[in-house]
Amino acid sequence: MTKIIINKIKEFGADLALISVAISWGTTFIIVQDAIKSVPVFSFLFMRFFLSFLIMAILSFKFRKELNIELVKSGFFLGFLFFLGYVFQTYGLNYTKSSIVAFITGLNVIIVPMVIYILFKKKVYIYSIIGAILATIGLWMLTGANGLDSFGKGEIFSLFCAIFFAIHIVYTAKLSREHNVFLLVSVQLLTVALLSAMLSLLVDPFTIPKECSYALVLALVSTVIFATVYALFIQTYMQQFTTPAKTAIIFTMEPVSAAIFSYFYANETLNDIQIAGGAIMISAILIAELGTYYKNR
Repeated sequence: MTKIIINKIKEFGADLALISVAISWGTTFIIVQDAIKSVPVFSFLFMRFFLSFLIMAILSFKFRKELNIELVKSGFFLGFLFFLGYVFQTYGLNYTKSSIVAFITGLNVIIVPMVIYILFKKKVYIYSIIGAILATIGLWMLTGANGLDSFGKGEIFSLFCAIFFAIHIVYTAKLSREHNVFLLVSVQLLTVALLSAMLSLLVDPFTIPKECSYALVLALVSTVIFATVYALFIQTYMQQFTTPAKTAIIFTMEPVSAAIFSYFYANETLNDIQIAGGAIMISAILIAELGTYYKNR
């Protein structure tokens, strides 16, 4: 019984930490939107992830003796999945509304249980399924994705984005238990930075801007420190103590925090349906959290 209580405390602490990750992503959304008005998307991604890698490399230096080929392969694999998610999300925004992209990307909350079953033949508990369904309903209400009356290029790209983010969540839970987390995150960041640089050289008018605007500096500082180094490290480390299905539900807090931050930072308004959607998404997290407690009992 004591072991169950200790494990539950660890899981609850991990879930709280993952909520902070979702919040850090959500609060930087509007800041990044301002930054990419002056620099291309993949140029920004390269700068963001390369600077993040430099910081993480310094933090990981004392663990350098644990670096091996299997860890490099795992880090590259996770970084490649993460990068593909960003690529498909970016191209999805070129063909459909941002609200629809946000909604379809958030569907990884439904996809994660499917990936777990397909790849590892593990069933997901009913409380996670209920939480995922509620989170999806709340996400639809919050994003206002009521224009989803067709399925074109933008929607297809967004769906691939959701799939790759879902696979990333599932494999992060697995690989974080097998390798040094500091080094694993470092390799991920370097992978995303290099792939972003390659794509930027192919499609962007420039990769390194000649001048740095205040908006770009603000976006880089906030995303590098909070939304990348902190967020990816916490996600990778804390997923050892909780389930991928619950992680996906928790990450639906990103658009909730983005909406709240936009309300106070940019004076954007929220209607009653959006507020109700946010409340439903929070209740989905509570159901998933309480579900593990009753399961353990």
